[in-house]
Amino acid sequence: MYLKSILDVEAPPPGVEVDARCVPTGSSPEQLTVAGLFAGIGGLEQGFHNEGHRSVLLCDADPRARDVLALRFPRAALSEDVRALKALPACDVLTAGFPCQDLSQVGRRKGISGPNSGLIDVVLDLLAKARPGPTWLVLENVPFMLSLDGGRAIDRIVTSLEEMGFAWAYRTVDARAFGLPQRRRRVVILASRAKDPRPALLGVDAAAPKPTKRGVHACGFYWTEGNTGLGWAIDATPPLKGGSALHIPSPPAIWFPQRRLIGVPSIEDAERLQGFEAGWTHIPGEDVRQTRQRWRLVGNAVSVPFASWIARRLTADADYDGDGDPDIVAGARWPSAAWGMDGRRGLASVSEWPEVAVQQHLATFLTRSVMPLSRKATAGFLSRLEQSTLRYEEAFRLDLRHHIEMHDAADTP
Repeated sequence: MYLKSILDVEAPPPGVEVDARCVPTGSSPEQLTVAGLFAGIGGLEQGFHNEGHRSVLLCDADPRARDVLALRFPRAALSEDVRALKALPACDVLTAGFPCQDLSQVGRRKGISGPNSGLIDVVLDLLAKARPGPTWLVLENVPFMLSLDGGRAIDRIVTSLEEMGFAWAYRTVDARAFGLPQRRRRVVILASRAKDPRPALLGVDAAAPKPTKRGVHACGFYWTEGNTGLGWAIDATPPLKGGSALHIPSPPAIWFPQRRLIGVPSIEDAERLQGFEAGWTHIPGEDVRQTRQRWRLVGNAVSVPFASWIARRLTADADYDGDGDPDIVAGARWPSAAWGMDGRRGLASVSEWPEVAVQQHLATFLTRSVMPLSRKATAGFLSRLEQSTLRYEEAFRLDLRHHIEMHDAADTP
């Protein structure tokens, strides 16, 4: 078998770094209490914990996810079904990374009324009954929700919030803004009955840095694709996924051009790519065959540094002037960032990069052994790629072929 592991990955080219342009946000020693619905493995909650806040309730239907939550948040109450909650606990912040299966570009696309994503209605019903309720509501989902069915999902959510007296703002944010080498775009919706959410969510902007040239950087791609797309990411991986419809793990592959290697990251490095510590989803004493469940949980998680940024912004001293923002026209395409307050909806001209942390290079970020992509997976991907009309570097194709030949050579008696 071609290599049991790949320990030596290439170093970044000398002197290549992205300058840090972090925007000071200010902070407060105030400790907030947080209730998390659809908590998964606690990405949002760990981000808030890192900023000094405390989780009082965590709810998720997945028993494997609850095992992680029980291990990592032992003082928080656990619930297994959001539909069984009769009322929200007293809390300052309610978080809900509600299911994206029906709203994802690669999902079922049944929309906001689908059986999974439609559970957002349960959250909204709990909010409607809560008095006084949490000061802040934090929702998270995929950007495709802004365009699927003409943006029906975002319109339905913010309209419901407005009817309950909430001011709201949303923004599409890329996790790379916080230094992680994973391209992961997500929409965060922040709402409050008591405060203006715009300064917290829209009050800082750093703008995206210039695109990185490929050079000798490691590049991530989806080996399961090759017909219509690659998920190509320079010096980063594409978004980690929860797995196939059959719950088969499909971690992205990585091309290491300096060594002509095609590999996949370890589950521990996948956890780190989401901002967790390595081993976050490991349950002591668990059968090693349960590793595939860890991939699913990590792929569905919220990036921890992204959540930490939200937590910092909630206690920041900031202002936002929306007088110059254009109104959102009914029936128009929903923008990547917007707000609603005092009966008005406005378009916010902010980027997906609220700050720019020092970028960690993918090749040197990885700390565990990188396993070679199997011959079957590589050959299938290469065949699809060569038959497609996609544009790609010839060096990439040649290294895919080289990877297959190395497998063949290792298997020859």
